[in-house]
Amino acid sequence: MALVSEFLGQLTLNFGGESEPKFPTVVAAGDFDPAKDAARIETAVKTKGVDELTIIDILTRRSYSQRREIAFEYEKRSKKDMITALKGALSGSLEAVILGLMKSTAQYDASEIKGSIKGLGTDEETLIEMVCSRSADELVEIKRVYKELFKKDLEKDVSGDTSGDFRSLLLALVQAKRDEPSNIVDYEKIDQDARALYEAGVKRKGTDVATWITIMSERSVPHLQKVFDRYKSYSPYDMQESIRKEVKGDLEKSFLTLVECFENKQQYFANRLSEAMKGKSAKEKVVTRIVVSRCEVDLMKIRTEFKKLNQKSLYQTIAVRTLL
Repeated sequence: MALVSEFLGQLTLNFGGESEPKFPTVVAAGDFDPAKDAARIETAVKTKGVDELTIIDILTRRSYSQRREIAFEYEKRSKKDMITALKGALSGSLEAVILGLMKSTAQYDASEIKGSIKGLGTDEETLIEMVCSRSADELVEIKRVYKELFKKDLEKDVSGDTSGDFRSLLLALVQAKRDEPSNIVDYEKIDQDARALYEAGVKRKGTDVATWITIMSERSVPHLQKVFDRYKSYSPYDMQESIRKEVKGDLEKSFLTLVECFENKQQYFANRLSEAMKGKSAKEKVVTRIVVSRCEVDLMKIRTEFKKLNQKSLYQTIAVRTLL
């Protein structure tokens, strides 16, 4: 259905006013009347066939906190829960996107992680994306919200659903022990870490994965960027090439995701979106997850990187390539 493509596309556009932050594409509306919005949504839900365009028009132009205010006003006037009403009125992909927008970024991320590990089998691709691309601060908030929503510890759930070095890496990241960036550049530590990565991998037979995990899960991002640059002085391969030579499977994908995000997180997401929209049919879950989870974080920068990669806007590509 073209409506969902339009909805996802709208989330990539910039609706900001004068006080718009730099990187989100969805920001708080300046002329905001939650009671009026609630009335419009109530009418849209009750309309025969459901007025989906009105729902899309309102929710793509309001921040999460404003959507919560609308939900409060909706319940006041109709004596019904707005999310329940939206669930009943919508279906399929549009329902998934709308309900995603009714969660905070941390709630959405926590729900996606839970979805990737519940039931039979693990969706490793989603789990890797969610854990390896989030900052330490984001992971701390995700852990708090995960406990609140599901009454379980994220570490325990990840531990119970993964194994080996892959589990060790994810758990180290979820513990969120990463150093804060410093104004002081420690060149000696940069050199030590670069040499340690080389000696734990390419230089020896077999890989000392524990050393890689410690460095990549605990050092600050600016420090690691300099470490990877220094690493080239020791190794004939860059860090990504070394990872491909040394480890395989989910562990390889996880380390590669980390390095890509350390180097340029928004380019990583742009690449994910490009890959998801190649071929005969788009991977709608991947596109939805990235657009919904990043629209109030850094989607403006992601769309810039996407255009650099594809010479076409993210909005145009979603409109043409997704058949949601």
